[in-house]
Amino acid sequence: MSNSSYGLVALLPMKAHSARVKSKNFRDIAGKPLFRWILDSLLAVKEIEKVVINTDAREILAENGLQDGDHNGRVMIRDRKEELCGDFVSMNLILGDDVASVSAEAYLMTHTTNPLLSPETIASMLSSYNNSINAGKCDSLFTVNKMQTRFYTPEGKPINHDPNNLLRTQDLPPYMEENSVGYLFSSDSFAKTGARIGETPLLFETPPLESVDIDEPSDWFMAESLLMRKS
Repeated sequence: MSNSSYGLVALLPMKAHSARVKSKNFRDIAGKPLFRWILDSLLAVKEIEKVVINTDAREILAENGLQDGDHNGRVMIRDRKEELCGDFVSMNLILGDDVASVSAEAYLMTHTTNPLLSPETIASMLSSYNNSINAGKCDSLFTVNKMQTRFYTPEGKPINHDPNNLLRTQDLPPYMEENSVGYLFSSDSFAKTGARIGETPLLFETPPLESVDIDEPSDWFMAESLLMRKS
């Protein structure tokens, strides 16, 4: 456990290998390495005291100009434990290691693969989380896409609509899709579930143009196009 305790810590796990988009975390996209987009957004939020990067790629980060203690000590690079390396390790185990090592009142977890998430949206997430925590209405927060469209099972059975009684899609009951853009939680909520989502989470809808998560090559091209318009 770190000797210091912080108010808000951002957790930004980052590994050297990626299966579907090769070395994506460090590839240049719209003028800078992918990881730099979300890192710069996190550092622009004054409430975030530390950005903890749990990684097996310390040397690659150094080659890209980032080292432990950079940005006036706000960046902390932690070497990922050998037993937590690999493509099939649960992210909750990695987060648990960070939570056990770096004490904070709250943790904001996001990914390098969410380059379009803005400081303004992060600040809005924090405000919603803090207000709901203070009101006793939630113990955690995760981000979602609001989906109002016609869903079917793989067998073709309608889920949320009647094909014989067509409603406008905007009149259909919404479904909320976890989009992996951001999570807020405390050490207490994490201890109860062993996960970044607690027992009574608040769902936070992120703007569609900030919700691109790069998993596939097609996601890379969409994110790059949007970043080129932004930069």
